[in-house]
Amino acid sequence: MKFTKFVRKNIRRTPYQAIAALMVMFLTFIIVSVFSLLTLGSQKILSFYESKPQAIAFFKDRTTAQDVKAIENSLEQTGKISNFKYVSQDEALQIYRDRNKNNPMLLELVTANILPASLEISTKSPEDLNMVAQIVKKEPVVEDVVFREDVVASLTQATHLIRVVGGGVTAFLMVFSILLIVMIIGFKIRLKRDEIEIMKLLGASAWFIRIPYILEGITYAVAGAVLAWVVSFAALWQLQPLLATLLGEAAQNILPVSPIFALELLGAELVLAVLVGGLGSLAALRRYLHL
Repeated sequence: MKFTKFVRKNIRRTPYQAIAALMVMFLTFIIVSVFSLLTLGSQKILSFYESKPQAIAFFKDRTTAQDVKAIENSLEQTGKISNFKYVSQDEALQIYRDRNKNNPMLLELVTANILPASLEISTKSPEDLNMVAQIVKKEPVVEDVVFREDVVASLTQATHLIRVVGGGVTAFLMVFSILLIVMIIGFKIRLKRDEIEIMKLLGASAWFIRIPYILEGITYAVAGAVLAWVVSFAALWQLQPLLATLLGEAAQNILPVSPIFALELLGAELVLAVLVGGLGSLAALRRYLHL
């Protein structure tokens, strides 16, 4: 309780420094929250598209089941395939009707005979997609091959970029936050130098003198982390309808964000805040307080 009262009194005595520390910590942890959400979202979008058929081979008329089986066997031997799905002409018609059920004019003249049967192919890795597509294109019974290599590749690059940029920006802000804590705690130690000397003469231990300053640094960091977490998830909640519209069917794989993930992120940020505040305070004590 004595330590808590000391921290509150220290913060009230220097409100502008406290606000500056809180703002920097808030900025640091809002960046952590945003990049964590972006990384999670991009990874889930990537997983969503990887789980979809990545290549579709459309067959010519009069293609037999033996022809389809031969292609499947040929592709399985490559060791690059994760899944096959054969779609007959009747199934293709049903899919077409489901997708255009709100537009009756598009359904009137379409029959199963004019829709080709197809083979939906998923590869184990996006890098294997082009090779698999080239193999299928050489089959005489295949009319055309459509594959979304560019989509998956772009998402993979975007996810990697988000991680690199987010990690770099976060590391920079963490270092900046620690330096700010060092300056603020160091300034307060210099202001209380006489008081600290009196405490030493009265027999106060080194850690009894240090702990309040460590708690103060941790308080700034934890308050900034909690505030950033609340603001980031409040903003996400407000933007959910817009994100659902922009992301289309991929949104169901992302939104709403799992409460477990939200709590895990809060826990990680609190641990990080304690480390930042504690390290900054200890560095200031080592630099300005010689006990």
